[in-house]
Amino acid sequence: MLIIPAIDLKDGKCVRLKQGRMEDDTVFSDDPVAMARRWVEEGARRLHLVDLNGAFAGEPVNGGIVREIARAFPQLPIQIGGGIRSLDTIRAYLDAGVQFVIIGTKAVKEPQFVKDACREFPGHIIVGIDAKNGMVATDGWADVSSVRAVDLATQFRDDGVSAIVYTDIARDGMMQGVNVEETARLARDSAMPVIASGGVTNLDDIHRLKAAAHDGIVGAITGRAIYEGTLDLRTAQELADQPSVNVKA
Repeated sequence: MLIIPAIDLKDGKCVRLKQGRMEDDTVFSDDPVAMARRWVEEGARRLHLVDLNGAFAGEPVNGGIVREIARAFPQLPIQIGGGIRSLDTIRAYLDAGVQFVIIGTKAVKEPQFVKDACREFPGHIIVGIDAKNGMVATDGWADVSSVRAVDLATQFRDDGVSAIVYTDIARDGMMQGVNVEETARLARDSAMPVIASGGVTNLDDIHRLKAAAHDGIVGAITGRAIYEGTLDLRTAQELADQPSVNVKA
């Protein structure tokens, strides 16, 4: 199971939001490339980048910084989300050295786009599902739809999507613990590899996620916890790497 540091980009800076509210941000660095280097030096095997401005604008806003990070770490898999709503945007990111692109809002509003993207760029497409109380949120979490998260994930099962990033936005940035139960249920019911996001706070969360890894949880994104020091990235990855012991009653 991968522990994936998040670098959220807003106005060219590295920030963290609470529950996706753009007005409730904490700036952790004016130099996102230096922040990426810090996580790489602490053992990160993948980075999760989010163009927060892009998520609201519907097109890349911080793409230049994403390209800088990709150039600085050419061997490191990078996944990027936020404002990815055209095949040209996907192509530009992949050409810049990004490994995976995350389709969020567009996956809800235009599912055919996911099929087209998977056909055009096989092995490089992740669907990001942000949910509140099990219902999908879109447009930078500004709107909560009437679509169930599990229904959306299942819809993309046969399209060639590499994974689902599942974020419980009620917990994101709140340091309240990850919603392991909903994440595992989504993985089981959709039969898709799922990367957990939202609420990862400390090693207890890593233990709990690892215990549910057999359901299909393949990674966990962490942001505020590693920035504020309640979770040490290297220690968390070492724990995630340890073999699981399944004890049957």
